[in-house]
Amino acid sequence: MVGRDLEPLAMDDDGNILVAFHRAADDAGVRDAPLTVSLVALWHDDCMLLVFNRQRACWELPGGMIDPGETPRQAAIRELHEETGYQVDDLAFAGFARFTLGPEQRPEYAAIYAGQATPRSTFASNDEITAITWWDGATPLASRVQPLDVCLGRLARAALRY
Repeated sequence: MVGRDLEPLAMDDDGNILVAFHRAADDAGVRDAPLTVSLVALWHDDCMLLVFNRQRACWELPGGMIDPGETPRQAAIRELHEETGYQVDDLAFAGFARFTLGPEQRPEYAAIYAGQATPRSTFASNDEITAITWWDGATPLASRVQPLDVCLGRLARAALRY
């Protein structure tokens, strides 16, 4: 486990907190966890794929809600494809994230997956995502970057070394 209740891993300007990240080599027990979201950290060399969310007006990891009857892995693959056009079926399970979100600090849990891909020049924006970028973590971006997602992306990258 990375993080403790007293030491947040990351916080954003809205008061959302990444409380903990629990590494795992596989998602065998993932059905027993109270997960609502799957996120994907997709890497190429030292660059992480970020999407620009139109509603939240920030750069974040691709991902989203797990639909009824869908596994967290299926949700990760679907959301990645819907938001970026990338079809990556061999994602590595990196672990679970625990957040406290909103003014009421409600708990939320997410499954985190990692993968590798080669950048390509084609992208079609949609109702949710207006742009994608392969970010090196240092080059300034025109809009805000979600620090919780950046932290998770870096933590998830270790899953690619299993």
